[in-house]
Amino acid sequence: QAAAGGGRTALRACGVHNVCRLLSRRALGFFARDAGVALRKNLGLLRKIMCQESTKFKNVWTTHSASPIAYERGRIYMDNYQCCITSIAQQPRLIYQKSKCAKSEKIEDALLLECPLGEMLPSPSDYKASLIVLTVQNWLLRLSADSGEVLEKVYLAGSCCKFFRYLSWDTPQEVMIVKSAQNKLPAAARQAGIQQTVLFYLAVFQVLPLSFIGMLEINKKIFGNSVTDVAVSNGILIVMYSMGLVRLYNFKAILEQFMEQPVDLGQEFNWNGQVGVVGKFPFGLPCNIKITDTPPLLFEASSLENAFQIGGYPWHYIITPNKKKHKGVFHICSLKDNALAKNGIQEMKCCSLEPDWIYFHPDMSGRIIHVGPNLIKVLKLKEVKNHADQMEIAEDFTIVANRENCVNNSVTVTASGRVVKKRFTLLDDDPEQETFKIVDYEDELDLLSTVAVTQIGADGRAHLDFHCNEHGILLKSIPLKESWDVTYSHEVYFDKDLVLHIEQKPNRRFSCYVYQMVCDTAKDDD
Repeated sequence: QAAAGGGRTALRACGVHNVCRLLSRRALGFFARDAGVALRKNLGLLRKIMCQESTKFKNVWTTHSASPIAYERGRIYMDNYQCCITSIAQQPRLIYQKSKCAKSEKIEDALLLECPLGEMLPSPSDYKASLIVLTVQNWLLRLSADSGEVLEKVYLAGSCCKFFRYLSWDTPQEVMIVKSAQNKLPAAARQAGIQQTVLFYLAVFQVLPLSFIGMLEINKKIFGNSVTDVAVSNGILIVMYSMGLVRLYNFKAILEQFMEQPVDLGQEFNWNGQVGVVGKFPFGLPCNIKITDTPPLLFEASSLENAFQIGGYPWHYIITPNKKKHKGVFHICSLKDNALAKNGIQEMKCCSLEPDWIYFHPDMSGRIIHVGPNLIKVLKLKEVKNHADQMEIAEDFTIVANRENCVNNSVTVTASGRVVKKRFTLLDDDPEQETFKIVDYEDELDLLSTVAVTQIGADGRAHLDFHCNEHGILLKSIPLKESWDVTYSHEVYFDKDLVLHIEQKPNRRFSCYVYQMVCDTAKDDD
């Protein structure tokens, strides 16, 4: 009763007389005593400061490496994750440096693991960020993000699988999938007529505390001969086929229906006559989920190169018709009845070496981002007037590359008066014209970021622009000091007050450029 009385008092105090509205407002941080309000105000201030004309981004650190460079939440990893550098300080500084590992300990993949809020965890180390890594010898390790110390280790490969290679999230920060490389028989075995029916193995883990849910195999006898790849995301098993077919299954239902026997890490277990400890060498993990029949199909679609995305509200999906002549054409259809949305065929009609790309906006607004060489279109789903059951695709806003100074005349006249006709026209993504290369979203500051590049001769220049995520208005432009070669591979991270550019050059040469926000009214070359 006291609690109910206190709740009614809170409702009256804020002028809200509905519990659902109160909970909704609380989730949005409407109350001054909530921790979320302070964070929201601070991020709002940071966004305003960042977009001021006097605020600059200064290149504070540059490094080069012969091995890949990775970035995760303010940490730069080098030397196959043996070296960790923080990028949060005024200048990046070393967090830890481990001794060089042997080839047999090489890390294949990694995921950053962060502590869930509001949960009691068994170990004090669980409350700090850690890195889950997969080694070439099939060890799954949980490392301290602050020291690189091994906190937990699990041996994966038992009698069933020897080559685990990929880590991914089913549910971010909750359920993790470890996937094997595709099983392929040696040439001699194939010539002898031996059949390989198991294509992939998937090991499923709950994280923090780390616990084993089960392992299953993707078998030709169940899913068909033409399976090329599998993935798990948000409780859905996605199976891809060589002819462009994509099939979706309920992954949670598969785990529940075909689980033979639950097992725990550290448990002594008898598996097909082999006795060992689960997760320890050499026993590894048992394949305790056996799919004996084709699971119920949730959905299937045919798309060029298996390109398939789900998003929006109500649910829609994006595919490209499964013919090469339709490359660059995107169909947006209702997941409910496969109906094509009004204006649901999107095509840039651009002539370029690199194709345009499309995806659902990561801000959970249900919008769609379509990126071409010189145009970014943000699209939205809305009801067709007088037809509430039909949806149409409408343009929310566009961002256009700066090509004001670009002149592409097919006929020119020389100083002597001779008329010269060009035998070719420039591509839409010609390096000499400003071209969009990267589009990303910074969720904490609610900013859409774009990287546009112009290359004159051997010297390429890039700038990172911040746009209002709601209306597309340009708020800030940051020139990148280093030259940008469009033939190299590039990654750009925008994380609050940090910009980080990772470049991969030929012969496995990597460079990392770190920019920090500085507020200085003085005009200088920095």
